[in-house]
Amino acid sequence: MPWNYSDKVLKLFMDAVKGETGTHMGELENPDGFGEHGSIVCGDTLRFTFRVERHLTDPTRDIITQARYLTFGCTSAIAASEALCTLLEEQGKTPIEALQVTNQDLVDFLDGLPEQKIHCSVMGAEALQKAVADWASKRGVDLVELFPELAHGDEEEGRIVCNCFSVTEPYLRRKIKELGLQSIAEITNALKAGGGCTVCHHTPGGLQDLLDEIWGVKPAGQVEVAASHIDEQPSPYRLGQQIEAAIESVVRPLLQDEGGDIELVDIKGDKIYCRLTGAPGQSASTDQTFKLLVEQQLKEQVDDRLQVIAV
Repeated sequence: MPWNYSDKVLKLFMDAVKGETGTHMGELENPDGFGEHGSIVCGDTLRFTFRVERHLTDPTRDIITQARYLTFGCTSAIAASEALCTLLEEQGKTPIEALQVTNQDLVDFLDGLPEQKIHCSVMGAEALQKAVADWASKRGVDLVELFPELAHGDEEEGRIVCNCFSVTEPYLRRKIKELGLQSIAEITNALKAGGGCTVCHHTPGGLQDLLDEIWGVKPAGQVEVAASHIDEQPSPYRLGQQIEAAIESVVRPLLQDEGGDIELVDIKGDKIYCRLTGAPGQSASTDQTFKLLVEQQLKEQVDDRLQVIAV
């Protein structure tokens, strides 16, 4: 489905994928802080690195001077990562101050995100927290002494509640409280948990049980009804129209900015056969990069089941 992104989100995304001056996509060698969150298996992952100007006597007064990210994610993930790097660099934050940056700060910087994409901002805040923990271990800073709430242990060892996205019970409990999540839909939007097969919604020990235990059982008649995941399939004709419109309005202008273009060859079910022409096709690596870019845009604008095949 097409998402209603703000102009700021779209500009940050476009500038990042084109490698414009001042953008932050990439990775720092030998960083002072390194953190990762998410999983490629789950469709979203973010690697975050930063470098500091070290204070001579007090490491808590180190200043973040550079921040970079690599993400396997959508338009929102790239834009949220750009927002995070910009906030840290422009405001000259210390790593300790950086811990106070929340996912809501990123959403506000972006002039909003669709509710279903809030998890992209949460992913950035989580990767930042892990990068700061890495910096602290290198600089001998006791973060738990400064922030006791960070003593939540290794959340990878807990019981898996959502098997589709490998989300553990300790992580869910912490984020439900931290973000004030009140419903299964809010959990899915913020953390992706429950966004797959939905079995974990009402199974014993599942999402609803965790919500009831943390916030109390809702009165009868107020229990959330799980939303249907049966999507209305457009006709082949309508799907073709949507794909062509997305190519003309978003994909082609993006490629033409780089001296390239795209030719739609055929559509068979959810497979789109196209030919990239011009500058993007100069090498196998750049061709693959632009194939992924085209596919991501069509997933964002039309349907997340679409697959691009270069011919």
